Amino acid sequence: MPRVRAAAMSVSAPTVTGVSASEAGDRIVDEDWYARDLSGTAWRDVTFVDVDLTEAAGVGATFEECTFRGVKFNAASFTECAFTACVFDRCNFFDVTFERCKLMGSVFSNSKLDLVKVERGNWSFVDLSRADVGSARFDGVRFREANLRELQARGAVLTGCDLSGADLELANLSGAALLGSDLSAVDPRTATLDGAIVTPDQATVLVESLGLVVRPV
Repeated sequence: MPRVRAAAMSVSAPTVTGVSASEAGDRIVDEDWYARDLSGTAWRDVTFVDVDLTEAAGVGATFEECTFRGVKFNAASFTECAFTACVFDRCNFFDVTFERCKLMGSVFSNSKLDLVKVERGNWSFVDLSRADVGSARFDGVRFREANLRELQARGAVLTGCDLSGADLELANLSGAALLGSDLSAVDPRTATLDGAIVTPDQATVLVESLGLVVRPV
């Protein structure tokens, strides 16, 4: 397939499903990709600016070190896709579904994640500091060593997640469902946990993190 190069202008990927025709350093600007099928495409070091990906879908697509600015992902669905070391700046993820996706090392900045649904997948080293995920649902997601500092997760669902080594300082987990998640990195003295839902075993972990010794009667 021929390759398309663009230095400082917008380019459009081919309309057929398959490997994308973008080269490193390309910029894709102000494109309407509504309901675009991104399955099997591969992107590296590409900048997407004000692209409309509403209701887009993709299976097995890969994005490596890409930047998304002002991109609309509303109601999009991604399965077994990879967004590694990507930057999401001022993006809208309303009602987006990620299933078994990898977002290792990606950064979310000033982005809206309302009603996001994430099932499994690897989000290790991701930066979600200060992000509001109160209406989001994360099931079985790996957040190892993620930057979740000041995460606003009031009422969120974080079940069966691996939060080991994550930075959760000043995170608001009030009313969050945390059942089955690894809470070894949660410090009750710095995180807000009012009304959070946990199992007895998880409660023991939190109490012991305060220096108490838990013993059976």
